[in-house]
Amino acid sequence: MPHIDLGNDQPGIRSLFYYRPETAQPMSELAEILLRGPSALERWERELIATHVSGLNECRFCTTTHAAFTAAQLPADLDLDVIRADLAAAPISDKLKALLDIAAAVQRDGRQVTPELVAAARTAGATDLEIHDTVLIAAAFCMYNRYVDGLATTMPDDLGLLAERAKVLVAEGYLPTVAAARAHQAQAARA
Repeated sequence: MPHIDLGNDQPGIRSLFYYRPETAQPMSELAEILLRGPSALERWERELIATHVSGLNECRFCTTTHAAFTAAQLPADLDLDVIRADLAAAPISDKLKALLDIAAAVQRDGRQVTPELVAAARTAGATDLEIHDTVLIAAAFCMYNRYVDGLATTMPDDLGLLAERAKVLVAEGYLPTVAAARAHQAQAARA
């Protein structure tokens, strides 16, 4: 049960966005840019970074939802469970492995991102923009995870709904949630 009355029955961060659409807007815009905007990294790779950091933070809602979002965008020859089971042996690029190492360092403490980690990512082919975006995705997800868990949001009763939500996200992105939150707030104000 959430620590405060959110006035809606949405799970996880959606409940917080419905509670406070004003803060949902910039947070959703940031997620949209980082996870879906133009990038040399594929969308699934960026979602994997978000999933990895959320898992390290033990944020069940964000780990579960972003794993579904990652899986919905994976190339057919990849299996998310195989990737997550052993990142070092995973059939992903050395560049992505190096970026995941940077993301893990950010999750522990931003100062843990060392010149050696950055050099390893560059050696594996990462650009400065990809390194920047990895650090920002990791930092943002530390914030999102703490927001979700700090207010004790709930998980959906039916985890199968996450696969459906993932299809919507792939098609429409993160911003429609803000529109739905604003509509909920307007309806609540009229009630």
